[in-house]
Amino acid sequence: MVDKIGVWMTCRMSEYLQTELAKRFNVFKSWEIPSKTDFFNQHSRSIRAVVGNGAHGADSSLIESLPYLEIISSHSSGLDKIDLVKCKEKIIRVTSTPDALTDEVADLAILLILATLRKICAGDQYVRNRMWNQGDFESTTRVSGKPVGIIGLGRIGSAIAKRLEAFCCSISYYSRSEKPNSGYKYYPNVIELAINCEILVIACSLSQSTRHIINREVIDALGPKGFLINIARGGHVDERELVLALVERRLGGAGLDVFEHEPEVPDQLIHLDNVVLSPHVGACTAETRMAMADLVVANLVAHFSDQPLITPVI
Repeated sequence: MVDKIGVWMTCRMSEYLQTELAKRFNVFKSWEIPSKTDFFNQHSRSIRAVVGNGAHGADSSLIESLPYLEIISSHSSGLDKIDLVKCKEKIIRVTSTPDALTDEVADLAILLILATLRKICAGDQYVRNRMWNQGDFESTTRVSGKPVGIIGLGRIGSAIAKRLEAFCCSISYYSRSEKPNSGYKYYPNVIELAINCEILVIACSLSQSTRHIINREVIDALGPKGFLINIARGGHVDERELVLALVERRLGGAGLDVFEHEPEVPDQLIHLDNVVLSPHVGACTAETRMAMADLVVANLVAHFSDQPLITPVI
């Protein structure tokens, strides 16, 4: 048993994860502690692990507050909220949950593509508001056969591409390096990719080099018949430029599961009929959340049992 080891949870997560952690560790819940400074002054020696997620990770300040920290087990595949440089300096291990959520996020990407191009949400409101008797719903845009560009051909990007093959879509991609065995066309920059597709899907990780990878130039390259789908991170998109392009109809539409300043969403996006909005729920199925929680716990148990980590980052 490792119940003497303290684990700091950076935010409220599933009851299942909290329960599984509490079976094995002494869990400290950040949201129940009024003064973190006072708490760390008294208990930092016992905290050897942090559990965070894609929104609340472990920044430099938190890491410095925990001098006995050994491992950060993230309930997420994204790592942009963890100071990896600081972790390497202090030899702190980091794990994530990369495979547990691949299928769900890829499924949501396809859902957003279909919902955006076929205007499913607007059609739903058309029926609910009893407008059908006033005439047929407007024409929409087909998905099958469309050229699709994917930014990032990792686990999730590849899973999205595989699903789109069933729609007879021609698939191309941009990534840090070409993947010759993928069978898809590679473009060396995002602008060329945008010029040559009608649906552009963001599926890469967020880093300094990919922040605002979607800017005005890329949006204009995609054009008024193009659609942007984002299931990765809000910071990939210059949200101000995206809103302007959608309002001015320089972009055909967008399907967004993530936003630059979550949970805040620009008012203009709320009222646009060429946008489908989703509250960052790509991995939010009961099955996936449980699998992610199990992986978080398993990584911690492996570390404190001197066993190899299951999904190490560093």
